[in-house]
Parts: sequence; C-alpha cells; structure tokens
Amino acid sequence: MNNTAVRQKITAFASSSSTGLKKLWKPLSKILAFSLADNAIYPARIISASLEKGFLSVIYGSRFFSRISVRGIREYYFDEDKYPQPEVFASSLSLAMNDLRAPRSDVSFSIPKAWAVIRTAEFPATVRENLPNVIAYEIDRITPFKSEDAFYDFRILGEDANKLTVLVAAAKADVVRPYIDALKGKGISVKRVSVNLSGIEALCRYMDGKSASAAFVFVEVKKEGYEGALFLNDSITTFAGSFPAEDDKTKAEVILPEITRSVDAIKQRGGTPQVVMLLRDKNASLKELLKSRVVQPVKILNESDVPVRLSGQYKEVPFYAIGSALESLWGKTKGLDLLSKGLHERPKPPMALTIMLMIAILGMWILYIIAPLRVEERRLQEIDRQISLRKEEVGKIEALKKEIDSLSGEISTVSGFKEDKPMALNILKELTTILPKNTWVTRVRITEKGVDLEGYSSSATGLLSKIEASHYFKKTEFASPTFRDTRMNADRFNIKTTIVESEKNETAKQEATEGNDEE
Repeated sequence: MNNTAVRQKITAFASSSSTGLKKLWKPLSKILAFSLADNAIYPARIISASLEKGFLSVIYGSRFFSRISVRGIREYYFDEDKYPQPEVFASSLSLAMNDLRAPRSDVSFSIPKAWAVIRTAEFPATVRENLPNVIAYEIDRITPFKSEDAFYDFRILGEDANKLTVLVAAAKADVVRPYIDALKGKGISVKRVSVNLSGIEALCRYMDGKSASAAFVFVEVKKEGYEGALFLNDSITTFAGSFPAEDDKTKAEVILPEITRSVDAIKQRGGTPQVVMLLRDKNASLKELLKSRVVQPVKILNESDVPVRLSGQYKEVPFYAIGSALESLWGKTKGLDLLSKGLHERPKPPMALTIMLMIAILGMWILYIIAPLRVEERRLQEIDRQISLRKEEVGKIEALKKEIDSLSGEISTVSGFKEDKPMALNILKELTTILPKNTWVTRVRITEKGVDLEGYSSSATGLLSKIEASHYFKKTEFASPTFRDTRMNADRFNIKTTIVESEKNETAKQEATEGNDEE
C-alpha cells in the first residue's frame, strides 16, 4: 500500500470520526447544559393584566412540566372610550387577584398598541457587542421618545457581515409609570411590560403547533375601525385604520387591501401566510363577507378553541391577556419586555446537572476501584472462615502427609539400597552356581565394592575364568599366591573380585564430582 492510499484512509477515518463525534456531542451537550430551571420541568405562575380601551382583562396562568393552563379569568369594564385611571386599574387588579386566590406574585402588564411605537432600524454590524447602549443612544432617532423618558426593548431580526436589522418597541414612561406605581402602592410588583400585539404574536405561534417560523396576518375588527399586524420572521409590522361608513361592504373594502398587502409580503419571502382575526364587532354578515373574500384560510379567535387549558367555562376569552401570559410562561417565544430597556442578562451555562453527573461519574469511578478490593477482601474472609472450620481436618491431613513423606523416604532409601547394591544372597547364590563341585569355600567376605573368597579347589587356576564369566563380577584375581595343601590334597586359594554394580556406582559418583568441579 503506497503513501497516498494510507493518507486517504486516514483522512476518511478522521472525517467519519469527526462526524460521529459531532452527532454524539449535540445531544450530550444538551444534557450537560440542561438547567433545573428549564421551562420543560420548572413550574411557574403569572398574573397577566391586559389593559384596553374600556376594559381590563386579568388571567391567572401557570406552567407545570411545560404544560400551560389558565386557572382563572376576570374582566372589568369601564367607560367605553376611555382607559381607566391608574388607581382604578390597580384596585381592579388587586380585586381580581384576591378573587382568583392568586398569590401576590409578579404581574405581566400588557399595554395597548396605541401607547407604543414599533419600528425597524438598521445598524452597522460592528455595534453587535454594544447594541443595548447604541439603542439607548439612538432611541430618540428611532422613536419619538428620549431614552430617559421611555420604556423600550428590542430584538435582532437579522444580521450579516455589514449590518444588523433590529425591531424596537417603545412606550412613553410618563404614560406607563403611573400604573406601575399604583400597583406598587397595592403591594403588587410588575415583572414585565409588553405590547398587546407582541402577546398576540406569541399566541398565534403557540396555536400553530408552537412553531417559531410561521408567518401570520392578525386583524382586530372593531365597530369604529381595525388594527392589526404582520408577524414575519420575528418582525412586527403594524397597520390600523377607521371605517368611513358603517355598512359591512365598506368595512370589508377597507380591511381587505391591508390583508392582501400583508399576505403578498409573506408570499414574496417564501412563507405560507395564515390569517387570524379577532372580531369585536359581532356582525355575522361582516364575518362571512371577510371569510369569503380572503383567499387564505381565516381563523377566527372568537370561534377557535383556546390553545391552553381553561379551568371553567367563559363567555369571553381575553386573548391579549393569554398572549401576555404566554410571553412569560412559554420558553420558545421572543417576547418584548419594555421594562428591561434592552438590557437582558446573558443566561449562564447551567452547571447543576453537569456537576451532578461529574459527581456520579466520580462516585462510579471510586466504586470501580474499591469494589474489586471489597470483593477480594470478602473472599479472603470467607476463605479464612472455611480454613478455621476445617483447621482440625487440615491438621490431620498435614500429619498424614508428613507420615506419607517419611514412609516415602524410607521406601526410597530401601529401593535405592536394593538397586545400588546386589544383595548378599544373590551373590552367594551366584557363587554357588559358578563354582565347581570340587571347590569349597571356607570364608566369604562381601563388601560394597567386592567379594573376597578363601577356600580349597582341586585346580585354583580355573576358578578365575569361571568367576569372571559371571555378570556379577569383574576384575577377578588372586589376592595371594596359591599353594598345595598336601593334607587336603587341594590348592588353597584367596581370590578377590569386584562387584559390577559397585563399579558403575563409583563411575557415576566420579563423573558427578568432576561435573561439580567444572562448574
């Protein structure tokens, strides 16, 4: 295999490994960065107060394991063409909270669109890191208010290498602050201030299956006029108008061009428009006329199922208040909080779950180290226990073993003695066999190395060859001269011979000794 093929294989392996690690890291990072205060598990409650001309809507909403529900609704009506005074507003809200048995918790205050200004502005991309200060400095250019005289917030709509596109919503502080101060006098704190159209945007997206990319055209139709907005790619483009006449056909002809322009704007950007209407005017003919002349499917809020669970039955559902509650309870919305003045704390990476996992991994590692030691320790304890139970038996076995070893040694000694040295009886038997009948032995002396014979024979010289022919003996010779005993008429002899096995043993011992000397 050449170097090019090796490099290609290494590159392919590295690429596939990198892809696999990325796929693994994405869900793992979500788990490690999961916060115990996440909307999916953390419960929350909110009081949403939506102020409109002529009435106040209050709902008590809650969230539990990402499920949002409305626990109660209250509505208070005032002069039809006027907003209530701050003291009246605060008293009505305090009464509603007591009636709903809601805790004295934070309040989300939704102000009418007439009090707010919503604009889109562009800035150089270089101001990205310092955008809140830039917005504060440029707020009087974007809106009719100065920074110190306004409540405002912004959201980034888009950015590229050269510019940032920003949506800015602002309200005059002198109009909103008296209501906040009146609530403070009742012991009620305002957590956020939003615009009712921003809440309707959250409501529309929640109704659309919690999608954050859908585009909507919202229209609220009243007796004297209409008000609405285009929600497209997080931007809010508002429109409003009045009816020059009270007949249904004229009203429809005034509203339809606004809807058509908004629908065309969505289609030009490749979106699928959805038309949502809130009919304050209960005129059935106007409703049917609008539904029949709008090309896109129309969803009437007054006739649609409420997207959140309601505790009880209500004739009128305050959709602006529900939208304001969703801005606080639903984590996927990009709601506007005018009280923040564009200063949003960057969420710190949640470390609670990561620390818990690290502790768990450390504990598992310690168990991995200690567990085998504990197992072995228990095994040793069990072995010691078994030994103590069988100690007497083991003692008996050891005594028998020692006895066996002793007997084995004795048997080995006897066997060695038997194998190393021919037995005297065998030697005597051999001498009896090989000596002639005319020879008798007067004395036999058997040693480890040889045999000494003394006796008489008619012919002593023939004895040497006979003894030498035996496989027991070797190097047979006369130990002393023979002489003729006249009295016995025989030769007296004294013969000595070497035992063959003895010579072999001597040779083996000598070789072993020489081998040890060489070492």
